[in-house]
Amino acid sequence: MAIKKNPFFFFFFLLLPILSLLFLSLELQENQVSASPTSGGGEWVLLHQSIGISAMHMQLLHNNKVVMFDRTDFGPSNLSLPFGTCRFDPNDVALQTDCTAHSLIYDVSSNNIRPLMVQTDTWCSSGSVIPNGTLVQTGGYNDGDRVVRTFAPCPDFDRCDWIELPEYLSVRRWYSSNQILPDGRIIIVGGRRVFNYEFFPRNPIIDSKNSSSPLNYYLRFLEETKDSYDENNLYPFLHLLPDGNLFIFANKRSILFDYVGNRVLKEFPEIPGSDKRNYPSTGSSVLLPIQLSNLNGTELPAAEVMVCGGAPAGAFYQAQHGIFIGASKTCGRLKVTDPEPVWVMEEMPMARVMPDMLLLATGDVIILNGAANGTAGWESAANPVLHPVLYRTYESDPTRRFEILNPSSIPRLYHSAAVLLADGRILVGGSNPHRLYNFTDVTFPTELSLEAFSPPYLANKQSFLRPRIISVGPTGNSLQYRQIFTVTFSLSMYPEHDISVTLLSPSFTTHSFAMNQRLVVLRVVNLLPMSTTGYQLSVIGPTTAAIAPPGYYLLFLVHESVPSKGVWLKIE
Repeated sequence: MAIKKNPFFFFFFLLLPILSLLFLSLELQENQVSASPTSGGGEWVLLHQSIGISAMHMQLLHNNKVVMFDRTDFGPSNLSLPFGTCRFDPNDVALQTDCTAHSLIYDVSSNNIRPLMVQTDTWCSSGSVIPNGTLVQTGGYNDGDRVVRTFAPCPDFDRCDWIELPEYLSVRRWYSSNQILPDGRIIIVGGRRVFNYEFFPRNPIIDSKNSSSPLNYYLRFLEETKDSYDENNLYPFLHLLPDGNLFIFANKRSILFDYVGNRVLKEFPEIPGSDKRNYPSTGSSVLLPIQLSNLNGTELPAAEVMVCGGAPAGAFYQAQHGIFIGASKTCGRLKVTDPEPVWVMEEMPMARVMPDMLLLATGDVIILNGAANGTAGWESAANPVLHPVLYRTYESDPTRRFEILNPSSIPRLYHSAAVLLADGRILVGGSNPHRLYNFTDVTFPTELSLEAFSPPYLANKQSFLRPRIISVGPTGNSLQYRQIFTVTFSLSMYPEHDISVTLLSPSFTTHSFAMNQRLVVLRVVNLLPMSTTGYQLSVIGPTTAAIAPPGYYLLFLVHESVPSKGVWLKIE
């Protein structure tokens, strides 16, 4: 007997694959964007489809150029060195003669790039800018793991390049973290299977017998925080506190550390929950704004640290076997200057591993890049999180602190980076979760593009609130500690309230940690109208080098949560 065909079932089976994909898409969206009080805002612009390298590391310099680099040991990049120039490296494990670049400098104003020559391998390295504005970049892999490289800004965009100091570091520094110190030195902490720290420049001679201080100092905390089957304590979070001591966070634990006396002053409570926070269970951390606006100049300001994202215990092991479990959804805030500090936990609108967290001039925090499942590492994450999230630091209602912003179309997973620019945009690049450059037959190809994200405060509808800095006086672009200086600015309306002056130290960003970034909110002592749209503020500079280490900062005016463009100041 013949069976009569039902057209409904025929079309149902045709639609079944489409419906399955639709339901999967909805499920992924549900994982990425849960309920939020508000959403939307911000604008993405593609600056370059390809800059030739995958931007694993980024640093904004005081001439508004951005240095970027990835690694040298995976063969040629897509950016050629100048004709006739090649890198000869007998120790390179991939290509001993390489005529392509693995570093570049990006000019923000012209949107142009220029290749740079880096000789030794910079993979998973770290960096800081010293007081004279030179980028000091430390460590890496293979023949680069003990190298210090310097890049000094110069007026001629076509001439500056890297200088390398071979074997400068006392031990291998691969996955270590840096922090600029009040005396202008850099402390370099940890690395893979390295449980000590050292300084750049090296410690000076300390007695009349020409006996040198040690090249490095053992830190038991780094060894104690290493998991048995993976690390979870690499790229430890470092924050210089207003009293001059260091906050160090690794895995789930954190300490107050006196690096001068080489002693742990306090161990803070362990962050609640089972989630790990450092590589490869990579979360991120910021030191929230340091408030001088309401202090009399003699008391120390409070300090509060925020840690967000990461992955549950065992997530890295599972990812190596193709199982990508859900990332952490939590953030913790800890007032480290309280006598008995306690973590205050919050939930992000979506889970995130490998987030980049950047301080904005307003004092808010932007969280972007990363994935909802898995961990850092090769092929170890899935479900990219495309929506940035704005965290409103000063919002008293915890349910209104997070705001979901407009998404990028480009996944940014392992080996992506982001930095804040002087004009208030976020520069975003990188993402290469593969051992080599890989553009085909993979879910997430190596990403060579460069984007800029404009937060909602740059929207045209906010332009009438935006101040414009005309001049800073009386010493121009330099500033002494405790110095009273003036900021002359224009604004289309009288700033009746909510006008602040902030100093921001740009970050060296890699592997979801923006090293050295800090925001200091200065004390305004007077507002003087100069004309119908012109005004002058009298401001007191930062009080100590522990609050603002010497070097170059971006000064912003913030009016009604809308920042001006930043101008560069050197604190000496």
